[in-house]
Amino acid sequence: MSFEKLMLNEKILAGVKAAGYTEPTPIQARAIPPVLEGRDVMGLAQTGTGKTAAFVLPILHRLMRGRRGVVRALIIAPTRELSQQTHDAICALGRKTGLRAASIYGGVSIFHQIDKLRSRVEIISACPGRLLDHIERGTVNLSAVEMLVLDEADHMFDMGFLPDIRRILSHLPAQRQNLLFSATMPREIRALADDLLSSPVHIQIGHTAPAETVRHAFYPVKLDRKTDLLKDLLEKTHTGSVLVFTKTKSRAKTLAGQLERAGRRVTSLHGNLTQGKRKQSLDGFRDGRFDVMVATDIAARGIDVCRVSHVINYDMPDTLDAYTHRIGRTGRACKTGDALSFVTAHDGDLMRSLKNPLGEKIEYQKVDGFTEPSVTDDNGRRSSYKPEKPRAGRKFFSSGKPSSPHRNDRKAGGRRLSGWPGRAIQAA
Repeated sequence: MSFEKLMLNEKILAGVKAAGYTEPTPIQARAIPPVLEGRDVMGLAQTGTGKTAAFVLPILHRLMRGRRGVVRALIIAPTRELSQQTHDAICALGRKTGLRAASIYGGVSIFHQIDKLRSRVEIISACPGRLLDHIERGTVNLSAVEMLVLDEADHMFDMGFLPDIRRILSHLPAQRQNLLFSATMPREIRALADDLLSSPVHIQIGHTAPAETVRHAFYPVKLDRKTDLLKDLLEKTHTGSVLVFTKTKSRAKTLAGQLERAGRRVTSLHGNLTQGKRKQSLDGFRDGRFDVMVATDIAARGIDVCRVSHVINYDMPDTLDAYTHRIGRTGRACKTGDALSFVTAHDGDLMRSLKNPLGEKIEYQKVDGFTEPSVTDDNGRRSSYKPEKPRAGRKFFSSGKPSSPHRNDRKAGGRRLSGWPGRAIQAA
């Protein structure tokens, strides 16, 4: 299927073409038609499948007709990075439409946002807290909103935003189109969907288990050897960009410093950084100035970095859903990727929860001098570790940087609209 068959406005198709995309992803192909029909939609799909464009494109199409200069579409996202990323997608795809957009989130001056809102924008991408600030100040008028999107709804629940969401809903017109997109559907989000959506079209792409394109390797390791193991793997493994997850902000900062002293081009991303520092870190990781990013779960959702070849769980997450979202940073849009996890004797509960969705896909790796003998799979299997070599069918490229085997495995038929570059695009 091509985007032309979705019957989108020709100016929007021009934006799609300018961005270099020709083939919609499954979530886009299934979600865009009912959204264009005015139906409420509940979309369930893994990260990296193109959910952003699945709602941005029909929003742009609808807003091409009707009033200009008032807020007609509101997109709520859980993190600053995701809000800005959505804004960038709006500006890129809508570059020919004349529609104006604003991104609203905390950590930056509210007065610049007020000035932007005064420019009579039609689309707002916002985080809940800062949006409520604007509502209380009277600096945003949501009385004309026709379309509401809740993006990464499960993550908003995880972050405690549901009360804020319900407060925002009270300021919106009762008659509107509602779209809810999520990677998982816990009970609380399903309850919100039942309240919010009217006779919705349910769309599920795949399942909430980790993506099929990701290889899963577990490294049983002693607690006090994890940093040394990480250095060893980074030294011996062919990688592109590597995303390393820790549980705490302090550990992310400390580990990044240790890797920098070991000669790695490394940055960090966590909640203690200012918004400016977070943007600087993410932009540097995207454009290749940093090979490694050490992050907390703030980076686990909605952050599109196309060149991530490996995700490393330095600290294991607490749940299967969290594991799924973390490793969703690699193996995106049908590309392959590697998820390496350091497991200790304290991670038994999560390992058992991963057994059903992953099964035999888990590879247990032994690294001499690092392996914790008490940690094995249920069958006691282990495999000997050898530095990775290029696998058959995986292409390496030469750029003067560490090679990545994951750059060019796109599906035939054109580029899929599932990821966005890290550059900021000015609103029209």
